[in-house]
Amino acid sequence: MIQLAPQLINLFATLILMLSFAMISQRRIVSLINLFTIQGVALVAASMLLGYVTHQPDLYVSGALTLLLKVIFIPWMLHRVIRKLNVRWDVDTLINIPTTMLVGIALVIFSFSLALPISRLSSSMAGGSLGIALACVLLSFLMMITRSKAVPQVIGFLSMENGLIFAATAVTNGMPMIVEFGIALDVLVGVLILGVFMFQIREKFDSLDIHNLETLKED
Repeated sequence: MIQLAPQLINLFATLILMLSFAMISQRRIVSLINLFTIQGVALVAASMLLGYVTHQPDLYVSGALTLLLKVIFIPWMLHRVIRKLNVRWDVDTLINIPTTMLVGIALVIFSFSLALPISRLSSSMAGGSLGIALACVLLSFLMMITRSKAVPQVIGFLSMENGLIFAATAVTNGMPMIVEFGIALDVLVGVLILGVFMFQIREKFDSLDIHNLETLKED
């Protein structure tokens, strides 16, 4: 198992990256939430595997928090929100999907070029996955700026946080436990606030298009 650990970590890292690409090309919000859930599962598996190999209990805690929040609670909450708001599709994008994919490929190349010198300095088993982690962060940011509705932007924010956690896990074999709890609490509070925010937008404008907020600007 220990001998196969680097290959398995690279497999989970590749899966996380592929899911990030699938998310930036996905128009259906329900499928977007499902892809985010699978990404959370891959992150949990990577954290648990690194915890087993490195004998660091903090990584088990990180995996458990990710499982509870990113795989169970937040997807359940997002599905509940879109059912109540009657949202199924997100067809409005600032850039068409083929162009978005090309930009995504460029971001991946940039991420690997930027992360290569840092990866060489890392003694972690998964240090070589830093480029993938950075690419996931940038792809999530790309999804946030190319979508006009609130729900995909929330998912993009959460996916970006997945990339940051994977980066910390890959390079340093995990963050201190108090930091893990702090991040988990911040994410939970942030999602709850964004949920209320989405309901308020829908109630005010009968739409989740955030461009409607421009009408609130003072003349």
